[in-house]
Parts: sequence; structure tokens; C-alpha cells
Amino acid sequence: MPSLPLPPGSTLGIIGGGQLGRMLSQAASRLGFDVVILDPEANSPAGRVSARQIVAAYDDPEALTALGRAADVVTFEFENVPAASIERLAEAGALVAPGPTALRVSQDRVDEKTFLNAVGAPTVQFAVVDTLSDLIDGLTVLGVPALLKTRREGYDGKGQVWIRDIADAADALESLGGRPAILEAKASFVRELSVIAARDWDGHMAVYPLGENSHEGGVLRTTLAPATVDEKTQVRARAIAEAILDGLDYVGVLGVELFDIPVPGGDDVLLVNEIAPRVHNTGHWTQDGCVCDQFEQHIRAVTGWPLGPTTAHARVEMTNLLGDEVDQWRDLAGKADERVHLYGKAEARAGRKMAHVNRVLGAV
Repeated sequence: MPSLPLPPGSTLGIIGGGQLGRMLSQAASRLGFDVVILDPEANSPAGRVSARQIVAAYDDPEALTALGRAADVVTFEFENVPAASIERLAEAGALVAPGPTALRVSQDRVDEKTFLNAVGAPTVQFAVVDTLSDLIDGLTVLGVPALLKTRREGYDGKGQVWIRDIADAADALESLGGRPAILEAKASFVRELSVIAARDWDGHMAVYPLGENSHEGGVLRTTLAPATVDEKTQVRARAIAEAILDGLDYVGVLGVELFDIPVPGGDDVLLVNEIAPRVHNTGHWTQDGCVCDQFEQHIRAVTGWPLGPTTAHARVEMTNLLGDEVDQWRDLAGKADERVHLYGKAEARAGRKMAHVNRVLGAV
């Protein structure tokens, strides 16, 4: 095991070559680290800005061995990396952050909500669904409408279906291919908030101001941050994030999505929708709103450097550019208050995240 903090010139391994890996690599390079990417796609967005790419599947034993030997610390850019791959690296003596526990918990929605409730992070009521009988029982208890999701995989609105009548239960389960699922009660929230937080190897934490998110078709469209919230809400969100980080013995940056539910005559209730054991789309605003953005923060955390400041110096509206919207870069690049972050993806498919733009709304 290398000693921490890692000095400049050390090598960081990143599993995953997409846009998050690309921005992590750019942040690592700025701090003087070399980066090795593991991704099955040759010439990946992250690979093109890194010192080296290993082109192989995420569970390829030889590739994982090569990555572990090349890197002083290994991290990952998305939560669908096989947990077994992270376990294999750790068992071989590689320094890995975050660890496999965070992946295992976040990859199964039942395990995730069970964990969250155990550490005092409240969620909507839910029921485990393996059969049609389980689903009908769950609908009877939770009521309709209710949201049926696959337990594993699925993102940006995929792998889920609303059930508005118990009579539709069989069709809903069939639409998910009969896979193991979770039924979630409807949350009567007024908005979705998110908090980006980091924890280092010694348990020190840093939490960014809340962001307010808007979605279209299950895909994040905008994040406005810092969100307009009272101090009590910010404190509760911080406490939830810190409980999750400690409960996972987490190292790195974590995203937490929250439902904001008003209570007449009382403080709003915050329920955790889901967690992401990585840098998060709703934290992209930090690139132009904070001195230390979420990508540098993650690099600092996993390499043993001191965590950076999280205070916002500007209010920012982050907007995702999907598909051929990326062609707007010409106009956006000419606007003094907007900064375009392009992902270097070759093909602009409909609904695919190709870039984001941060519009600076003024000082905080």
C-alpha cells in the first residue's frame, strides 16, 4: 500500500471512460497526477485526456491486475462497475476508493433503502417484489399510485413504471421482464434537492450547498445552486449526507438525491430518493460556482490530500445538453456568463448527455 498523501507524479486508476471519468482525469492532471483509464471502448472520452487507457471489460481479470499494478489508487466513475471487480482489486492489495461496500449497497435498490433507513436517512415506504403476489400485497399496503422499479440497473427513468391501479399490476411487472423489483410509495414532494458531499481516509467531511433539480422524461435537465433553502434544511441535508458517508466508511465524493416534502406549520421533511457513490451530474455546478469543484474534491479525497473548500462564490444554473443540442456550443461559447463543458463523445444520440453548460447568475 502506498503512503498517503500521494505526491504529484503518482498514478490514479479510473474504472470507466465516460464524461465523469474525463472530468476526473482533467482534475487529476491539474493536481499533477497521471491517470490510467480502464474502459471497453477504445478511444473513450476519458482515455483521450489521460496518460493511458487499458481497453478491456470492467471484469477482465488480466486488465484489473494491470490496472492495480499501474495505479497507486483506483477509483471509478459510475456505479454499474461490478462490485466483484473492486473486491478483486482490494484483495490483490490495491488501494481502492470508494470501497466495494458502497457499490454493493447502491447497486440494489432494496439494499440501498434498507441501509439508508438503518443509518437514520429516511426514505419513502417500500416493498420487496419478487412475484406478482408480492406486488399486489405491496400495492395493498402502500396504495396507488406507486412506482415499480427494477432492483438493479436502470437510470435516467429507465427500468421503472408507475402503477395507478392494482388491476395493472401484472402488466407492470411484465414490462420490467419479471425481474426482481422494488415498489415505492409515491412521495408528495414539491421539488428535488441534492447534496454533494465528500469524506477522506481519516473521516473528515466536506459538504456543498444544496442544489435544486428539474427533470424532463426522467433525465436531469437543470440544477440551480445554491438552492433557496432555509438554514434548517441545509443542516438536515448535511446530517443525512454525513450519516451515509460514515455508514459506508466512504472515501470520495457522493451524491445524495432528496425529496423536499412540505409540512403545514412545521419544517419540511427530507427523504432520500437515492445515492450515487461517485461524482454526480447535480454537482457539475461546482465547476464554476466553487473554488474546489466536486471533481478536484474527489481526487483530493482518494489521494489523501486535504479536502478543499465547499463554499459557493457564485450562483449557477447547470443545464445538460442532450443529443444534437450539443451543436449549440457555437452560440454558448460566445456568452460571457456561460461556460460550456463538452464531453468529447463522437455520436450525438437522442437523449444522450453530450455536454453541460454552467450559467453564472451572479455572486452569492
